[in-house]
Amino acid sequence: MTTVAQPRLRGRPAHPAGPTFLTYTPNGRKLVTAGSNNVIRVYTTGFDGEPINIDDCQENNTAVAASNEFFITGSEDGTVCMYSLETNQYEKMLTRCSLPIRDIALSPDGLWAAVASDELTVKIVNTLDTDRILFLRDQPKPTKHLSFHPSGLYLAASCTDGIIYIYSLSTEQPELERKVDGLIRGLETDAEPSSKAIWHPDGRAFATPTATRDIAVVSRVDGERQRTFSGGHMGDITALTWSPNGALLLTAGTDRKILLWETQTQKVLARYDYANVINLVWHPHENMASFATSDGEVYIYADFVTTDFTPLLEKTLQPAPFIHDPLGEISSNARRPITNGAKGILDIRPRRSGTPDSLDEILGSEDEGREEGDFVIDDDGAGYALGVNGFGKRSNGHFGDIDVVDSKRRATYQTWKPRIHQSFQPGSLNLIGFVWTVDQDTHHTVTVEFYDREYHRDFHFTDPYLYDKACLNDNGTLFSCPPANGNPALVFYRPHETWTVRSDWRTQLPVGEDVTCKSLT
Repeated sequence: MTTVAQPRLRGRPAHPAGPTFLTYTPNGRKLVTAGSNNVIRVYTTGFDGEPINIDDCQENNTAVAASNEFFITGSEDGTVCMYSLETNQYEKMLTRCSLPIRDIALSPDGLWAAVASDELTVKIVNTLDTDRILFLRDQPKPTKHLSFHPSGLYLAASCTDGIIYIYSLSTEQPELERKVDGLIRGLETDAEPSSKAIWHPDGRAFATPTATRDIAVVSRVDGERQRTFSGGHMGDITALTWSPNGALLLTAGTDRKILLWETQTQKVLARYDYANVINLVWHPHENMASFATSDGEVYIYADFVTTDFTPLLEKTLQPAPFIHDPLGEISSNARRPITNGAKGILDIRPRRSGTPDSLDEILGSEDEGREEGDFVIDDDGAGYALGVNGFGKRSNGHFGDIDVVDSKRRATYQTWKPRIHQSFQPGSLNLIGFVWTVDQDTHHTVTVEFYDREYHRDFHFTDPYLYDKACLNDNGTLFSCPPANGNPALVFYRPHETWTVRSDWRTQLPVGEDVTCKSLT
């Protein structure tokens, strides 16, 4: 890991101090910025002159998204407006909300704009026909971030209740496909830290900041946690983005650092010292990154990745970092290598002589067939002809030797030893149900099961805090973890699933205190 020592870039004063947002067009020719004033700035890539200013805009902009032909802004007055990049003029209003806009995501084809506000409902508006609107209503609290899947068939919504909602858009009406709980923090919509889920360019997973200041990668198919980018930031993460080929990850935090990570190793490659960075974007095609600060400044950083790591940026599309990567496994249908350098059974078989008179000479004798060992020919590489004996049968030589103590029992000297994991305290097992956990090294997977599944529904979640005690009753489950790594002890209460809004809570104990026992009434 290196700290990049280059002449410090001069920030461009684009907007007054306050939240500042920016985005590239998909072709990378334009960079659009929006801030707390009523001016939108459009920078041309490769041009160091003054940007184009669009003045007839709303004030206190809170989001911006762009296609190659237009860009869309949202503001605190609840309006979502579209502007043309050809004429740099206002075109139309897409929609209006009664509360401030918090995020806008544009589908890859530019036909749909997802709008998150302080309202409970997320709108997906057609950019050609504004009367066509889809609604996402499953989240019980306002949504802070939105992110379209690279295919446009899924949408990730990071809610202020600490849950990521994954919607499928392949049908006429959006359907909730999955909830991912236990990763992000329950942040307010105007909070500076980020809880955004950013899709990897290959579409198989997304990354999101966790409550422990790490970045977790989650599979889209099953919602399971995969690799983790950990140990980099000392403060809350405020922005993150993948490189266009997915080989690198860029993050910014309140610790005044921008970190460059390698995707496959989850290691920090370089650190950049820039304070108050709240938004990051990567150029779609070039070695260039741009970021904005809460001071209203915009930085356009050409040759962002140093020459030591540019080969990573020049690679083709790289896979998302999975623990067990399906793309990296060898297929069971792969042809097995031939031992001892032999080219194959067909090559070592002797050629038959000319046309003989007897049937034995035509078909060969039994002894000759046994020597040839060609009763079965592995012509498709499946491996069923490996180790064929003289009778055309597979032998048991591939099983290896067995250390026998008694010829009747054939027991081995080795004894299986279970992997012991510290269980929850006895309070996690009662007549209502039980709680159990699986140690995943960097985190735990907690499962709560009930005996009466008609009255309660089982659930599980990812546990980054490593809870070691739990108890449950008819209303909810209480968890606790000891102090570790400088963090105080924590108590977390989660009510059971109900048809109303779930109101869980988490509290920290004073420094030096620990939970020894607990109960629920």
